[in-house]
Amino acid sequence: MRIITLEEHITTPAIVKASSNGQGGGILANPFMQSLHAKLLDVGEGRLADMDASGISMQVLSISASMTDKMEPSTAHGLAHDANDIMAAAVKAHPDRFAAFATLAMQEPEKAAVELDRCVRQLGFKGVMVSGTINGQFLDDPKFTPFFEAVEALDVPIYLHPAPPPKPVMDAYFSGLPGQLGFLLSTGGWGWHVETGLHSLRLIVNGIFDRFPRLKIIIGHMGENVPFSLARAQGVFARGAFSLKRPLGEYFQDHFYLTTSGYFTLPPFLCMLQVVGTDHIMFSVDYPFSPNAVGRKFLDTLPVSPEDVEKIAHRNAEKLLKL
Repeated sequence: MRIITLEEHITTPAIVKASSNGQGGGILANPFMQSLHAKLLDVGEGRLADMDASGISMQVLSISASMTDKMEPSTAHGLAHDANDIMAAAVKAHPDRFAAFATLAMQEPEKAAVELDRCVRQLGFKGVMVSGTINGQFLDDPKFTPFFEAVEALDVPIYLHPAPPPKPVMDAYFSGLPGQLGFLLSTGGWGWHVETGLHSLRLIVNGIFDRFPRLKIIIGHMGENVPFSLARAQGVFARGAFSLKRPLGEYFQDHFYLTTSGYFTLPPFLCMLQVVGTDHIMFSVDYPFSPNAVGRKFLDTLPVSPEDVEKIAHRNAEKLLKL
């Protein structure tokens, strides 16, 4: 069975250097990130061997949260351009094993749109990954309209990925804890997921999908807590007068595609399955932050029909990304 994974990360030497110089917050400041450094830089034989060991047919590569939004725009654009060229070279070297999502310097949406056009039309990329807010701004801000116009015109999805919270959020919600506890709680332990879920709901309630009806969004981690709370959110928003054309839940079920990245337990999968159905679920690992072997074991034990396993493992990704 072909297996495609969509949230599989790399970094580049230039991004690591820029971060280490203090422009982006220091990618290698955390011991866990240090332990994964070599795997994040590898887009060759080591990565392919790890994929082969778990039967992963293809990874869609993306840049791990680079914090380029905190950098000076010209630096950020240069780093994004370089990263996209590195991913394009990896795809060219192994076209049957790798595809890619563009990374962009979103501080200047018009320039980001131009780079996205290059990545899709010239380099053959399958979409774009945006990590978190952009200097604290969510994508529903009107300044990002040129970006959404480009995404819809190119007919590619946006993978909306978590990133560390802005400093005011970090200080208000995750300070006052010993050691690394605040960092862990603000990222994979909780904060990443609820912020990305919030980001997703903001896009809906602020009318992005009424303005861009062909827009498609991918979110990972079993839907970033949204499936669990979607009915509640829809009921609350139904009480008020606002200008959405459809119920909130319909937007989520029509425009969002969810992956399993980093979540390999059954309860959140069953919740996601009941809310969006198998046509909007895709398998992902979150490599190298999660091991391929753990993800593959979970895929092999899913309590769904063989036909639905095929959809989740590769068919939905092939259709959405035109693979």
